[in-house]
Amino acid sequence: MDVSLDKLLARRISAPYLTLAVAVFLATAGNIKFWTTFAAAAGGLTPAHLPLLAGAMLIIVLFFNACLTLASFRFVAKPVFIVLLVTASTASYFIAAYGIVIDRAMVQNVFETDVREASELVSWHMLLTIGLLGLLPASWIARARIAYPQGRRGLMLRGAIAGGSLLLAFLLLVMLFKSLAPTVREHRELRFLLTPTNTIQAMNGYLRSKWSTPIVVAPLGRDAMKGKTWAGQARKTVTVIVVGETARAMNFSLNGYRRETNPLLAREPGLINFSNVSACGTATAVSVPCVFSALGREEYAESKASSQEGLLDVLQHAGLKVVWRDNNSGCKGVCARVAYQDLSQALAGDPFCEGEERHDERLLAGLPELIRNSDRDLVVVLHQKGSHGPAYARRYPQGFGRFAPVCTTNEFEKCSRAEIENAYDNTILYTDYFLSKTIGLLRQTAAQEGMDTAMLYFSDHGESLGENNLYLHGAPYMFAPAEQTRVPMMLWMSDGFSERFGIDRTCLMARRGQPLSHDNVFHSVLGMLDVNTAVLNPRLDLFHACRRGA
Repeated sequence: MDVSLDKLLARRISAPYLTLAVAVFLATAGNIKFWTTFAAAAGGLTPAHLPLLAGAMLIIVLFFNACLTLASFRFVAKPVFIVLLVTASTASYFIAAYGIVIDRAMVQNVFETDVREASELVSWHMLLTIGLLGLLPASWIARARIAYPQGRRGLMLRGAIAGGSLLLAFLLLVMLFKSLAPTVREHRELRFLLTPTNTIQAMNGYLRSKWSTPIVVAPLGRDAMKGKTWAGQARKTVTVIVVGETARAMNFSLNGYRRETNPLLAREPGLINFSNVSACGTATAVSVPCVFSALGREEYAESKASSQEGLLDVLQHAGLKVVWRDNNSGCKGVCARVAYQDLSQALAGDPFCEGEERHDERLLAGLPELIRNSDRDLVVVLHQKGSHGPAYARRYPQGFGRFAPVCTTNEFEKCSRAEIENAYDNTILYTDYFLSKTIGLLRQTAAQEGMDTAMLYFSDHGESLGENNLYLHGAPYMFAPAEQTRVPMMLWMSDGFSERFGIDRTCLMARRGQPLSHDNVFHSVLGMLDVNTAVLNPRLDLFHACRRGA
């Protein structure tokens, strides 16, 4: 006999049964990627391993059931269950679609990205997944008539269910510990795949970090002053720092990539390319604050970086003018005390705009006037949109689509690996053009305006393009692949700049292949500009050993 949905909803369902059903649903349908990864890590889906897999699933169901039981009270259960179902379905989609993991840094990316970047991730597949696994069961729970156990008996029943579930989970864990321990220990990424616990832990870490951020920013490098190379100089200096976005070193032909993605930079005389550079993090929200801080990757924490001044502040203390020009989603706090120009908004009639996309060349518009009108030595930071995914095909003008066919959708499952790589390589080709154009502008400034000019480029982090079924970036650093941690870095100086500061180009060329990292940037920029301060660490200054007379 058929039972209509309305009749089904009219029936009262016992809260303990509903709680168990939600626990089972979250542990299974909400964690498909977790279980496929776990099965592979445990030795595969074979009859010999089925008891271990079944036991692990039962442990998680019991743990979820215990936690949800503690929330199974009137006016509490429905909101909690609905939020968890929608959250788990959303996290599950992104984990399955892009191979990402959910940790504090990933949550930080979500909160600190802009609407345009977030909209690129929206797809029909995403909406369908969240609808089926999240909104549909959530709507059923919202309309369900739940019978809650009342009074002291209800409290005792909840306590018995939660306690019994935890006890059974513990006993199973003891029985299976010998088999489970190696798998969990060797595959630490599993805890970042289990929803919704990964999201809850990540959100807790992010909010605690935000709430612990002090209001007062401690001074840094207030003793900074220009060194002796500045004495008696009438020529002004202009230093451009280009912060790349999502550019991975291995796709630069300057670093040996099979495709010619750097045809213009390869012909730039005097360009020094550093081929062995590691990023501070795997996401913009971590790498950008880290690279401009004096902390280094091992000591970096968001609370520490936001509680003290950084590189741009120290340069200002030394008397230089600092301007941040942005075509991305902001400077993540590092430019809070310097001049800021937001160039990321698309404008009708702008030659550097295609629809809602504003290409990186916009960062150079008005730059000659900015340089010419500056009354002091100038440091300009250009923050690229670069190769930010998943919509790689939007990151470059149509004329730069050399590698084809390309992936034109943000749903990678509809594209081949070759199409994704083609679109990504075109973004590197456009970055090659952008950097070459920046160098050309600085070379012209040096010749026509009588200034000493230099450009330092580095990317914030890399990108996965399907290697080991990983896409995008943001993997926890402890097991992030080289595709996400190895970044390009290069330096160009006018003859007047290198002569003025006594920089030995031959010495720097000899260091091109040495292991370097974002840790070197803070100290090397100060060293390059001969800024003396107690916070400068000569051991991390690339130029310290390459200054004539050192």
